[in-house]
Amino acid sequence: MSVDISKRGKKQSELLGQAFEQKKLAHSYLFVDANEVQALNTAYWLACLFNCSGNEKPDGTCQNCRQIISGNHPDVLMVEPEGKQNLGIDQVRVLKEELAKSPVQSSVRFFFINEAQKLTLPAANALLNLLEEPIAPVVTILITNNTDQILPTIRSRTQIINFTLNQKKHDKSEELLANGFSPSEVDSLEDTAKLDKETKYFYQEMLEHNSLSLVSAHQLAEMAKSKNEQNYVLFLLKKWAQAELKSNNQKNGARMLKYLLEIDKMQYSNVSFRNLLDFLALQWKR
Repeated sequence: MSVDISKRGKKQSELLGQAFEQKKLAHSYLFVDANEVQALNTAYWLACLFNCSGNEKPDGTCQNCRQIISGNHPDVLMVEPEGKQNLGIDQVRVLKEELAKSPVQSSVRFFFINEAQKLTLPAANALLNLLEEPIAPVVTILITNNTDQILPTIRSRTQIINFTLNQKKHDKSEELLANGFSPSEVDSLEDTAKLDKETKYFYQEMLEHNSLSLVSAHQLAEMAKSKNEQNYVLFLLKKWAQAELKSNNQKNGARMLKYLLEIDKMQYSNVSFRNLLDFLALQWKR
C-alpha cells in the first residue's frame, strides 16, 4: 500500500475539512473513484487531519501522521481484498470486533474498506450494522470504483462523495491540451455533454449510411457556433476515427480520416462549418 496525502482530491478534501472544522463529519462515507487511488489518499488525509499534532494540519510529517500513512496507527484500520477476488465476512467481522474497543491515541477511530465493490453479500449485510449509528466514535469510509455494485441499503447509510467526475474532466482537459487547444480554449469548453451527444449521433449516422446524417450535420452546425466548438467537434470525429483504426473497422476509420484531412484543407479556404459537415455527410452517402 502506497499512500500520498498530497495527491488527495482537492475539492473533496475541502468539503471534508469544512465538515471537520464545524464538527459535522458523517459517521460513514462512500468514496467513488474510478481507480480508487485519489479516494484512498483522501481517506488517509482525513485521518491525518483529525490526528495531526503539527501546526499546519495535516502536515504529513508528525508522528501521528507518519503512523497513519504507514498503516501503523492503532485507531486507523483498513481492510481490502489483498489480491483476492472478494472481501469476505471475516474481514468485516474484524471491524465489528474493533467497535467494542475504545480509541487508543485519538478521540475517533477510522475504518477504511477499500475496493468495497468486492464485498460478498454476507459481508455487505454484516456491514449494515456497522454503518448504523455506531455506539463507538467511528468514521467508516468505503472506497469503490462502481456504486452499482454496492448494496442500495449500504448506499443509503453513507454520504457519497464522487471523485470520478473530476478525474474525467481532468483527463479530457489533458487530452485537449495535447491536441493543440490552448488553456483558455479548454476552459471555454467546460460543459460539452450536449455537443458530445449530437456529434456522436452524427458520426454513427454516417457510418450507418443513414440519410438523417445530413439533417444532423445542420443541427450540429447550429449548435457549434464558436470556432472553438467547431474545432472540438472535428477533434471528436478524428478521435473516434482513430479508434476505428485500432479496432476491427479499419476501413471505416481510414475513410473517415481521409475526409477529415480534406476538411482541414477546406478550413483554410474559409469554407463554412455547415458546408464542411455537409461535405462529410454527403461523402459517406456515396
